[in-house]
Amino acid sequence: MSILDRFLHPPAPHVEPVGTGAAARLAAIHASAFPRPWSTLEFERMLGERGVMADGLFLGRTTKPSGFVLSRIVLDEAEIITVAIAAEARGKGHARALLAHHLDALSRRGVARVHLEVEEGNGPAIALYSRAGFRETGRRQGYYHKADGTKASALTMALDL
Repeated sequence: MSILDRFLHPPAPHVEPVGTGAAARLAAIHASAFPRPWSTLEFERMLGERGVMADGLFLGRTTKPSGFVLSRIVLDEAEIITVAIAAEARGKGHARALLAHHLDALSRRGVARVHLEVEEGNGPAIALYSRAGFRETGRRQGYYHKADGTKASALTMALDL
């Protein structure tokens, strides 16, 4: 590959596991996506837990993730704890590829069912999960505290792998 090819044909986005070394970057992405973000220390603690699996989305030649998904595995079930894409990478279909890769990795680890919660007003996330095959299984009234002081319900969703 020539030097010119490197500039004209940047590497395709890819997904790979991330660990505690990525905690600060994950906290920054999370802060850009949620009104009540988690700290770097909270990410370090979660990423260091047994049964927690995290995948990062890498764009171009950067060594910093532009998005991530974090799950907790217990026996043959998993819960997606959070998914976030950096503001500059949103709306480009990256979350779909990231989620598909993560679900495949969960399946390879023996997970048969995946659960998640999503704010009922988060249309893009609900569409993402629905396209991936998740189905609504319940609702938690007033579960999320919004930045303006109001509360929003959470939809619970599940997918059999």
